[in-house]
Amino acid sequence: MFAQGFSQQTNSSYTKRVLETSEIDMLFSYYSQDGQNAAVTGGEGTEELTDATSTLVLRMPLNENDVLTVDVGLSAYTSASSSNVNPLDGNNLNTSPFDASSGESRKDLLAYINPTYQHSSDDRNTIWSANAYFSNEYDYISFGFGGNYTRLFNEKNTEVTIGARAFLDKWNAIYPIELRGGFFDDRITGNGTYAPVFSEFEDEGRNSYSVSLNFSQILGRRLQGAIFTDLVLQEGLLSTPFQRVYFGDAEDFFIDDFQLADDVERLPDSRFKLPIGGRLNYFLNDFLILRSYYRFYWDDWGIVSHTASLETAVKLTDRFTIFPNYRYYNQSAADYFYPKEEALSTFEFYTSDYDLSNYDAHQYGLGIQYKDIFANAKVLTFGLKTIDLRVNQYDRSDGLNAFIVTLGTTFVGN
Repeated sequence: MFAQGFSQQTNSSYTKRVLETSEIDMLFSYYSQDGQNAAVTGGEGTEELTDATSTLVLRMPLNENDVLTVDVGLSAYTSASSSNVNPLDGNNLNTSPFDASSGESRKDLLAYINPTYQHSSDDRNTIWSANAYFSNEYDYISFGFGGNYTRLFNEKNTEVTIGARAFLDKWNAIYPIELRGGFFDDRITGNGTYAPVFSEFEDEGRNSYSVSLNFSQILGRRLQGAIFTDLVLQEGLLSTPFQRVYFGDAEDFFIDDFQLADDVERLPDSRFKLPIGGRLNYFLNDFLILRSYYRFYWDDWGIVSHTASLETAVKLTDRFTIFPNYRYYNQSAADYFYPKEEALSTFEFYTSDYDLSNYDAHQYGLGIQYKDIFANAKVLTFGLKTIDLRVNQYDRSDGLNAFIVTLGTTFVGN
């Protein structure tokens, strides 16, 4: 018995767990924007929108090698532009694209769940994961699944990850009120009779498939870099059914100051995207880290874009770090973008969505993080590990401006 027990003890080895204890992330973000180029009203109208999102991420160790992560979230938004899908459902005295309708179409709720299972090999040089995704809002349902495979080489100084994702989505198409069957309003003004040539979309599905490749390398004691690329293919209904288009060769019709649609945006039923980018992080000393990022993007709709950002992590004390950051973005217009009344009814594809226009954008931000590796502060049986607060201002050359606040906390179990 003694020899057997001694043999068992010497053959066993301790393996450090991938995740020592359960962790909970609680995230909250608030987003507010305004602008004058709403796609819902054909590229002219209010873009005022507010969105509040709450997210809970639970990471649970199942054993030494396996971790289950469950990410659930709820997003509630109020949109002046979306309210004008039906500008007539409120009690406004004058209907205008620059005013929000007071009807129910001005708000919506999105809920999602994203579970991920991750397994690491005993030597921690191989990691694979599988995940699923489901979300639902009033007019859109999304279901996705995918996975990643990661391999570490060169004493973990080199890391290669390949991943694949698929999203099988479906619209519950909602069209502008004036393009729905049976629409009539005796307040319509214009030259002649309002009778747009309009047909609903036959296929309301939208599928997206992507393959990603990421290579990261520790280049020295102070320098770390990474390059990445994605191949993305989208198929199906890529148009947004409630975004109006006004033609330059059609008569204009109004109810009050609100112009009635000639059609909705029509875009190709496939889109191929190719982003390629890289990161470079330099550890200047124990108190200062520089993080840089660049991405080049191309797609077969004619958009070419460049993104560059720089963030500095400045460690003030053992517990407090600040993160000043700046991001620049520039893109060319899609082949199918036309400002209001510049598209013609004879065109096959057209949109007045300024997200597909030519513009550049600047984002300025500041973050502050509190970190306690000992998690001394307690909430029930969980210790507070980090608090992360970030504030950003986003300004676009077409006049859209946004303000974003995010607050994140991480708690660890005993």
